[in-house]
This record gives sequence, structure tokens and C-alpha cells, in this order.
Amino acid sequence: MAAGGFCKLPSGSVVVALNLPRPGADGSGGVRVLVHAANRSRALTRLRNLGLRPVYLRGNMAPPTPDEITAVLHHPDGLIWRTAPTPETVTVTELWHPIRALLGRPAAPPAPA
Repeated sequence: MAAGGFCKLPSGSVVVALNLPRPGADGSGGVRVLVHAANRSRALTRLRNLGLRPVYLRGNMAPPTPDEITAVLHHPDGLIWRTAPTPETVTVTELWHPIRALLGRPAAPPAPA
């Protein structure tokens, strides 16, 4: 697995950040995925349940930045992604996307009133 890491929040929950290859791509580029969960195991289980089976967190080489933590905490699903930064790109201006946009799943229908 490429770079990844986690940050434990004061509430006891964690934010896990992983750089993964783009699903279904030919290996050109990757994505940075952020997951908010009760613990690291549950964060990885959320990704595995979405079909990203070979997901492991080894070490804490690339923990989430404060901006990334803020982004995932303010998203209703607590699971977001964007293109992973490369050495050529110092800053990333791309917005965060919900995970369903990465996996090609349609948006959930609105709840009945």
C-alpha cells in the first residue's frame, strides 16, 4: 500500500487517510481517500465493504492534514476522496468528492417526506 495514516480525535474517533490507486484505472494516478470512523479497523472495513478489498494501513507515514480532517468531518457520509497530490503539484485545488462518485454508484434517492 502507498502512503497512509490516521489521526485520533479528542472525541475518541479517528480519521484515516489512504492514497490508493484509482479503481478501474490503468494505474495512471491515484486518489486520496479519507474516512471518519470510531476506530481504524472500522474505517478500513467501511472501505472494504465498498469493494476496495486490498486496503491496509501500515504505519502512519501520511496522516491527514488539519484541512482534510475538517473536510471529512463536515461531510455527511464521513467518506470522501480527491486526486492524490503528486510531487509536481504542491497544492491541490480540487474539491473533495463523495465516495460514490469514485465508485460509479448513483446518488442515494431522497428520503420520503
